[in-house]
Order: sequence, then C-alpha cells, then structure tokens
Amino acid sequence: AARKRGKKLCSVDKMNVLETTQLWRDVMIELSADYPDVELSHMLVDNAAMQLVRAPKQFDVMVTGNMFGDILSDEASMLTGSIGMLPSASLNAAGKGMYEPSHGSAPDIAGKDVANPLATMLSAAMMLRYSFNLETQAARIETAVKKVLAAGYRTGDIYEPGTRRVGTKEMGDAVIAAL
Repeated sequence: AARKRGKKLCSVDKMNVLETTQLWRDVMIELSADYPDVELSHMLVDNAAMQLVRAPKQFDVMVTGNMFGDILSDEASMLTGSIGMLPSASLNAAGKGMYEPSHGSAPDIAGKDVANPLATMLSAAMMLRYSFNLETQAARIETAVKKVLAAGYRTGDIYEPGTRRVGTKEMGDAVIAAL
C-alpha cells in the first residue's frame, strides 16, 4: 500500500510495555529490507493516537495489529467527519483480503435509508487498487465520490446547513450518475 501512495510507512506498536509488540517491531524492521523504497518509521500507539489528531497529514500509511488498528481507524474516521466516510481493508501477504467500511455492516440502521454508502464505495475502490491493480477504475470511483460531495450531497451523518440532505439510495444513485 505504501508503494502505491507516498512511500512512507508508520508501524505502530507499544513495545515499551507489551513484549509481544516488540516482536511486531522486530518483524517490521526485518521486512523493511524487502521494501528499500519505502521509508519505515515506528511510533508508540498512544503517541500515534495523539499525532493522528494533532497532525494527521504526517501519516501516509499506518500498519499495526488488530487491536490498535481498530482503535486508530475509528479515530481516523472522525477526521473525515463521519465513520461513514472511511473505507478499510484487512489484507493478507498476497494483497487479497476483506474490504468494508470501517464501521462494518451497521445492522441497526439497515433498510432505513439513513446509512452513508460512501465508505462502502470507497472500500470497493481500495479493492480495485490494492487487490486487482486496477488504478484507473479505483480513481474513477473516488472521483465520482468527490464530485457528488462537491455538488453538496450529504447523508445525515455529514449534513450541514447549505448542503442537500439525502438518503442512502439517493447518495448511491448520485455517485453512479457521476461515474
């Protein structure tokens, strides 16, 4: 993922307290030799959480274990204004995996036309880019989402005065039309 972005990777652990995360750091250092074109840095999870709020643009790609990843991805989602805006992926070594909105399936609002579908669509763009190497198609989805947001469409979670409040279906239809 870092190779397809800005070639910067921040590995997050808590090696000063949790011995198992020292193993994480050691493995990351060992693996970094396979990626000499990617700049590897390390950060303790508590500092990473603070830095994510303080200066999020300093990060390009972050990698960590599941527990810290769940916490940091929820925090990062709020930087976009809503958890409904953040795509996510859990990938294996071959680049295959599961893509989903960072919020999961949100069964409590299923069928109510209130969910923000953008994270799902952006997760599909990530899948095209990272699992299938289809950069053009991924960029088309991302561009369509940007056009719809620039046109003022907003689901309830990101609505603000002066924008057009829409439901799940209308937001999805608007992105499809923008494609």
